[in-house]
Amino acid sequence: MHRIMGLVLLSLLPASPVAADILYAGVNLSGAEFGMTHLPGTFGTDYTYPTSAEVDYYKSKGMNFIRLPFRWERLQHTNSASLDATELSRMNSFVSYATARGVYVLLDPHNFMRYYPNPAGSYETATNGLVGSSVPNSDFSNFWFRVAAIYRTNSHVFFGLNNEPDTMPETQLVDSENAAIAGIRAAGATNLIFVPGNRWTGAWTWSQADGNGAANADAMLGIVDPGSNYIFEVHQYLDSDGSGSHTTIVSADVGWQRLTNFTAWARGNNFKGFLGEYAVPGAAIGGTNIGGLALTNMLSYIQTNSDVWLGWSYWGGGPWWGTSPLFPIEPANIGQPTQMDQPVMDIIKQFFPLPVPTLQVVNRTQFQFNTAQGFIYQPQTSTTLAPGTWTTYGPSFPGTGATTNLNMQTSTLTKAWYRVQVTHAP
Repeated sequence: MHRIMGLVLLSLLPASPVAADILYAGVNLSGAEFGMTHLPGTFGTDYTYPTSAEVDYYKSKGMNFIRLPFRWERLQHTNSASLDATELSRMNSFVSYATARGVYVLLDPHNFMRYYPNPAGSYETATNGLVGSSVPNSDFSNFWFRVAAIYRTNSHVFFGLNNEPDTMPETQLVDSENAAIAGIRAAGATNLIFVPGNRWTGAWTWSQADGNGAANADAMLGIVDPGSNYIFEVHQYLDSDGSGSHTTIVSADVGWQRLTNFTAWARGNNFKGFLGEYAVPGAAIGGTNIGGLALTNMLSYIQTNSDVWLGWSYWGGGPWWGTSPLFPIEPANIGQPTQMDQPVMDIIKQFFPLPVPTLQVVNRTQFQFNTAQGFIYQPQTSTTLAPGTWTTYGPSFPGTGATTNLNMQTSTLTKAWYRVQVTHAP
């Protein structure tokens, strides 16, 4: 797929994409949420943070988004206390590096709506530490107030209220999320907020009620944002129970089929959505396996419905997954010139949003534009805007993230049109 963008008549004219596109495509980078049974835990032993080499790698492929899982307990050791300065410094180092490179970062407290749950049980479904009951909503709001106050000036930082709430009353979840949103806005932050639903925020169960109350499709209508800048985050895996814990997937169509109900709900209520987690096991990709086709079908569906979907983040990368992760996306030698991409990268990179270069006139014989890594640029020119008259000039070249200056082909012409074709790098 490709897109023609940018038009110049010896002056700056608006860029005009020819097809709809998502805005964000990226990856979950794990590490800071590891060691969930050791809280707060010891940095470097129980947990870590992703590295700048990982940011550089995914940026070089053309990704523009990172979801950063971490634990609430490590950033705020006790209820409504000040944030831990050392831990905040670790987070700030990563966030500052990524956003300085133009990457959007979604902060994701990977807590399942629990704060210090009983480590002897399931930290995902524990009744103790549940926000809205044993942990007051005021404490959850306080946490987000403090975080938002720090990142409110960084427009490349988004706030994900919590990872995969589950096994709690729907009304309790909505009240807790509204309290957190109010805290964020009270801090003066206008950043985009990602709101999850109950039942592990599964897209395929969005319209299903259970013993915990109404379906997300009904309950989430009660979300209130004074800043009117929020979207709904859902997750979707392709195995039999949607958990992402199995090495097989149901079918080549199961991914997009499981998104249809949420898509219709969001469109009908004028909401936007984001697929915060999805993946296909590495064993399901290649040869006669259907994993690659399932990913292609799923991401094609999201692309087709980009009026609803703002984007997605793959699960997942990070420095501590070891040599045989279930969902391999990160190369073994990240940061090395000889690194080889995982097979999944060749599939999903065809769905990264194409950047829109802004063509700027330097003088009557030269124009310039910024390029992005992971994409190929081909300048074109024409003496008329009639269809079929565009011709290429000069070689195509890969984006570097820097500004490119091009000399216009003026010859004896008094005027000419110029544009740049952008395609995904092979």
